[in-house]
Amino acid sequence: MDSAFWLAFGLTAFAGLSTGIGSAIAFFAKRTDYRFLSWATGFSAGVMLYVAFTEILGKASEALVAARGETVGNWLTAASFFGGILLILAIDRFVPAPENPHEVPDVMPKGMAKASPDPKGERTLAPHPSAAPKGEVDLHRMGLFCALAIGIHNFPEGLATFLAALEDPTLGVAIAIAIALHNIPEGISVSVPIYYATGNRRRAFLYSLLSGLAEPVGALVGYLLLLPFISQELMGYLFGGVAGIMVYISLDELLPASRAYGKGHDSLYGLLGGKGVMALSLLLLQ
Repeated sequence: MDSAFWLAFGLTAFAGLSTGIGSAIAFFAKRTDYRFLSWATGFSAGVMLYVAFTEILGKASEALVAARGETVGNWLTAASFFGGILLILAIDRFVPAPENPHEVPDVMPKGMAKASPDPKGERTLAPHPSAAPKGEVDLHRMGLFCALAIGIHNFPEGLATFLAALEDPTLGVAIAIAIALHNIPEGISVSVPIYYATGNRRRAFLYSLLSGLAEPVGALVGYLLLLPFISQELMGYLFGGVAGIMVYISLDELLPASRAYGKGHDSLYGLLGGKGVMALSLLLLQ
């Protein structure tokens, strides 16, 4: 395992463990700046969409055309792209809606009071008056399903980050930052309900952090399973699927969440900012 492998694995671990940053923000910040979360998730969607269509899908087409010829290669590129979308869609169908991180809730979780935004777009959270030790029973179900849901979704995300970083470290850094930004609010969504059900910050933080570990674990397991079969053609299929996964996550999770967190054009500003920064970065690093 050379330095490229460890760099790719380190970037994937950084992206996954950013769920812990979300927990820290929720627990130690006096106020939660939801407009910042709107901008951050919109920015992440912009990065992912731009990279998926301009870089990763292009790499998939290049590899598959070289392996199978122009006509067949282009068809296989499109098939792998939609195959990635179908994969993450199937995962969404498997995970129950209440625990699915791709579902934007319209109510606060049980045991947590819904706070009102202040004029600056910030909110404070307070334990629900009915929260009591009986919430410990809810923790087992909530923790299990939240960890399972986040873990299942983070497996393909981790593999996407790892493969991109292994092929192109610059591209891997961009994707890792985008995944990390989208994992911050995900960490909040895991840890806050658990905390308000149990009153235990440490346990809530641990659950959130462990859910993010699925990304480096997914990257490592996927890489080891695929290692004996790695070829230019297989990498083409994988990159096509990764592009599809990233587009699906952006449209199904990040943009709806960004709209829910912000107001006005916050989501659009984040989206355009992410695309602009990514375009400029790739142009300067050519």
